[in-house]
Amino acid sequence: QVRLVESGGGLVEAGGSLRLSCAASGRIFSPNAMGWYRQAPGKARELVAVITSGGMTNYADSVKGRFTISRDNTKNTVYLQMNSLKPEDTAVYYCNVRRVVVPDFDSWGQGTQVTVSA
Repeated sequence: QVRLVESGGGLVEAGGSLRLSCAASGRIFSPNAMGWYRQAPGKARELVAVITSGGMTNYADSVKGRFTISRDNTKNTVYLQMNSLKPEDTAVYYCNVRRVVVPDFDSWGQGTQVTVSA
């Protein structure tokens, strides 16, 4: 079983920056993909960014050029550097780690609140 612990959320003014971290523990096999999703009130959960064990990344169009995802495979930790934050980035951000081949897993963190004031 894989456990994820997130940190780094908070309140920031528009134009500011935050850095989220997510540490994974347990039986983690590579290759896998680690990512960040977010869910705003009344909206569905959406992908923000994902990174594979080999470093390939994918971003939502709404965050391209502002957010950067990275990972440290030696620490099983993924980061999300968020710059030029906008009020519409306000949401609960969830960390995810997923592996689709056996042994497969799909685990989620508890979520961390990010609030961007106008």
